[in-house]
Amino acid sequence: MANPKYKTSHSKTRRRRANIHLTMPSLTTCPNCKAPMLTHHICPSCGKYRGKTILKSEEPQEN
Repeated sequence: MANPKYKTSHSKTRRRRANIHLTMPSLTTCPNCKAPMLTHHICPSCGKYRGKTILKSEEPQEN
C-alpha cells in the first residue's frame, strides 16, 4: 500500500478543501401557481409537474 513520502502542508490541505462547501438548491417558479419549487420536482403547493396533476390537493369538501 502506498504511503505519502512527505507531510501535506496546512496550506495545501486548506486550498484543496476550499471548494467543499454547501450550496443553496436551485429554485424555479411553478408555471401553474408561480410558487417557488425545486427543479425536476413536483410543486408542493399545487401538486403539478410538467403540466400534469400528480398530487391532488387535500381541500375540505363541503357536504
